[in-house]
Amino acid sequence: MKPTNSTGEAASANITKRIQELGDWRGETLAHVRQLIHDADPDIEEEWKWRGTPVWSHDGIVCTGESYKEVVKLTFARGASLEDPKKLFNSSLVGNTRRAIDLREGETIDEPAFRQLICAAAAANSAARAQRAKKK
Repeated sequence: MKPTNSTGEAASANITKRIQELGDWRGETLAHVRQLIHDADPDIEEEWKWRGTPVWSHDGIVCTGESYKEVVKLTFARGASLEDPKKLFNSSLVGNTRRAIDLREGETIDEPAFRQLICAAAAANSAARAQRAKKK
């Protein structure tokens, strides 16, 4: 049985395997955004949670990368609190916490704006962690 929560090399291997198994535009898209995430934050950690969801974390979850038939969905755990001047968030817009980006076949992403979102999400996580530590 696969672990539901793995980090480091095991998680990276699972994400790579998922990309290969998809074998279509969804795998290519997931591989591309994965690279953008690592370019934006070299300290980001890869995790494999909830029986098969790629997760990128820096002081907490930055975003998840799920693949569906019609979209690759990148859900930002603190998305509602992030500035999104380029309006990348186009899904899960009604909640108070999360926001998502749905990428469909043939769509491209504004790479500089996406990298900024990754950095902002990591910074928000770090600030929240520092605030929690301060209270202790």
